[in-house]
Amino acid sequence: MSARDEVLGRIRTALGPARDEAAPPAPDGYRKNAGLSTAHLLDLLAERLTDYRAAVRRAEPAQLLDTVAAALAERGARRLVVPPGLDLPGLDLSGGLAGVELMLDDGLSARELDGFDGVITTAAVAIAETGTIILDGSAGQGRRALSLIPDYHLCLVRARQVVGLVPEAVARLRPDRPLTWISGPSATSDIELNRVEGVHGPRTLDVILIGP
Repeated sequence: MSARDEVLGRIRTALGPARDEAAPPAPDGYRKNAGLSTAHLLDLLAERLTDYRAAVRRAEPAQLLDTVAAALAERGARRLVVPPGLDLPGLDLSGGLAGVELMLDDGLSARELDGFDGVITTAAVAIAETGTIILDGSAGQGRRALSLIPDYHLCLVRARQVVGLVPEAVARLRPDRPLTWISGPSATSDIELNRVEGVHGPRTLDVILIGP
């Protein structure tokens, strides 16, 4: 008998005979709904994002393009990459936006992505209580590298995509999608508790909340 067999045998003896009884269901007494109005959800999300040092703007759908242009001008961005399927009414990729060159991602390399000032994406869902934005790679969001390599991320979040709690967000997501959970700009305090931004993703996150 090998040492491995001996150890496993002792474990089986300690556990006793196998039991066929089904394990009791796990308790699910946690909150599943925040019970907040859309207006309150947007206010809470904006507060949490601001706490994470993200810049937050509000825009009605009719003013979205102007709000995007204002955010890019404040940032000083001149070359941005956008994912296929980005839904931004009035946007002409070939003509750019207010002097900003826009490039559609067609499989750009990591080195090429790093040469852009930033990226514009939409989102799948946002969680107000945690200030978290989730991308799932759908149209308008692009592959994961697109939102991780450029140093600046401008994310467009619609009011109907904002939920209160994590369970509500999970219920809307598909587990077979590549999920990226974003809570503010990329940052770490691993070394002597000094905060360093831009380590594992964009150091600057701007969010435009679209809706009432």
